[in-house]
Parts: sequence; structure tokens; C-alpha cells
Amino acid sequence: MRVLAMDTATSAITVAVHDGEQVLDVRNTVDPRRHTELLAPLLIEVMEAAGTAPDEVTHVAVGTGPGPFTGLRVGLVTAQTFAHARGVPVRGVCSLDALASAAAAGGHKGELLVATDARRKEVYWARYRCAGGSAEALTDPAVDKPAEVPEAVRELPTAGRGPLLYPELLPHTVDLLDVDAGALATLAVRRIATGTDMPVEPLYLRRPDAAAPAAPKSATPRQQQRRRRDQQQAQAQQ
Repeated sequence: MRVLAMDTATSAITVAVHDGEQVLDVRNTVDPRRHTELLAPLLIEVMEAAGTAPDEVTHVAVGTGPGPFTGLRVGLVTAQTFAHARGVPVRGVCSLDALASAAAAGGHKGELLVATDARRKEVYWARYRCAGGSAEALTDPAVDKPAEVPEAVRELPTAGRGPLLYPELLPHTVDLLDVDAGALATLAVRRIATGTDMPVEPLYLRRPDAAAPAAPKSATPRQQQRRRRDQQQAQAQQ
């Protein structure tokens, strides 16, 4: 088994190769604005460092967010394109799950909040229970202003950039800011082995910032009457 993993849902562009037993290599770069430029070179670097040729990859794993529309889309499209070109399956992993799994693997026990930067003064968040080196989701991912997250949840130890951005509302920090593809790959291998459903559906949670302009409003009867009068006056003056 060779799993090529990637995630672009947080501020990190992160990639890894896993052989089914351990992570062979990881590459991380923090730059929330350059996912498109940086992802492909990192994939080449990580495969070379892991001694893995593209035709040796048996699975692709990708973080499905939640995350800002543009950055998240880069990872998803790249993963699906690579998998299609190689004829291998692509598996999706919630990016918040990967952060929680990393916290659990690092020794965290008990409940945990994962809160990542959603911009617009909001966070993507979910609540977990960590035990035995793994994390169980207690809620579905959501997007809210930090003050709208239930108070009892905000008091939990928190992974992600939420505490860095909103320390007065998320005061208890776990030292994990962004997704690490090594943790995502390890979680993907575990789920692949147990036959867990792993859809590659992006968790945008809200509409993208760039949206098609709304259709023009229909004119009211009074506006239509005024237009006809103006046209008649213009014709009379010709």
C-alpha cells in the first residue's frame, strides 16, 4: 500500500506518503493564499523523499474541509485528478477529524474542540472525545462566530487556529494549529482497513465568497408606465 495524502483546508498546504504501516515523509508549508502554486511542487518533493513513484501510489486521501472555498477546492481537484490519472481510488477525510486524530495520537484524552479559521470572523468547529490514541466526533462540523459556539464547548481544550485568533473566547489551547497530512494519512489508512465510507464531498458549509450576480429585478407597473412615457416623448422630439 502507498497512500498519497494531502490537505488544503487550513492555512497549511500539507502532503504525505504512508506505506500502510507508517508515514514515510511529510511536507508542510503555511501560506493561506498560495495553495495553487505550492501544492504540486510539494507532492513531487514528498514522493521523491519517500522513494515512491507515481505509479506506486495505491490510494489518494484528501482533506474534505470544512475550509475556505478556493483553498479547499485546490486540494480536492488535485487529489481527484491524480487518482483518475493513475486509476486508483480517492478517499475523503474531514479535515477537523485529522486535527482531532493528531491531538489524540499526541496524548490528549477527554473531550476536545477543534476550531479552525473560517474567515469572516467565524470558525469551523466540531467537538470530539479522545481516548486510546483516537478521536470520536461528537458533533457534525459547523461554522459560527466564536461567541455563538456553546459556552461549555468553548471552555474545552481547543486545537486549530481558533484560540490564536480569538483567545478571549477560546482560552484553552492545544498546540496544533493546522492539519498535518501525516495524521490525515494515518487516519485514512485506519478507515480504509475497516471499510469506513469515505466520500470525497467538500464540506464548504456556506456559499463561496464569489457568487454570480443576482438577476435584475422586474420593473414595477409604475416604472414601466414612466419608461413608455419617456420613450413617447423622445420619439415626439425626433
